[in-house]
Amino acid sequence: MAESINESDNVELTDDDLENKSKGQLIKLAGQLRDRRNELNQMASERASKRDDLNAKTREKVDEAQEHREKRDELNEQVQEHKEKRNELNAEANELFDKVDDMKEDLELDEGKSVDQLEEEIEDLEFKQQTEVLSTEDERELIEKIEEKREQLADRKEKLNSTGDLEELKEEAQEVRAEASKHHQKVTELADEAQEHHNQMIEAYREADDIRDEADEWHEKFVDAQEAADRHHEDFVRVQKRLRELDKEEEEERKDERAEEREAAKEEAEEIYQKFKEGETLDTEDLMKLQKAGKL
Repeated sequence: MAESINESDNVELTDDDLENKSKGQLIKLAGQLRDRRNELNQMASERASKRDDLNAKTREKVDEAQEHREKRDELNEQVQEHKEKRNELNAEANELFDKVDDMKEDLELDEGKSVDQLEEEIEDLEFKQQTEVLSTEDERELIEKIEEKREQLADRKEKLNSTGDLEELKEEAQEVRAEASKHHQKVTELADEAQEHHNQMIEAYREADDIRDEADEWHEKFVDAQEAADRHHEDFVRVQKRLRELDKEEEEERKDERAEEREAAKEEAEEIYQKFKEGETLDTEDLMKLQKAGKL
């Protein structure tokens, strides 16, 4: 930061100085005022340059912050787009999975025995029929049981043959869910990137504020130096004006002196001329005085 102006280096001028100091003293004082004014103007110029440089850096930081703001907003728009697409796909996937559940419920695939179990049971019953001696009634019941199992097996196999559509629907639902997950991942990535630009924007604005504060301090220092320079210039002008007044007074005094000298010379020449007319002998100096006065 720039140092404060050293007040002891300033040149002071009072009304008493103007009125009572000699011409020589005033000339010296004018020189001091001029030199100090020039020093202060140079100081003000340097401080103004420093202030302008800082203001330029402030604008750069503000522009940088604005770029981060625009990038953040652009990314947030993309986040919103991917969110909407993700939500649409999740809703679509949910509908498909609901259809899968409905189809499974309709097919009752989660209920009853498997094909292997039914085939094994039929095989056991047939083996019993072939190897055991049964009464007519028992054998009839066994045959009915075997037929019932075969009907269950046929029904089961028919339902299993219908699961192709179910698997296709389930695969479609999974693909839609996977696509939704991709959009969710994109949401996360873009949101993180947008947050980073937001953080950088905040940091750039903070730096801009700090630089602007420093620029304001340099501006205050510039004003101090410029005001001091202006005061010295005004005092310099006052001294110059006083010197011109003194020059004018001296010129008037010289005019008065020359007029008095001419009048005295005229009177002296008149006296010499009277002596000449009265017949007195004149020396060379007297003749020159008469000639100068136009008497010869």
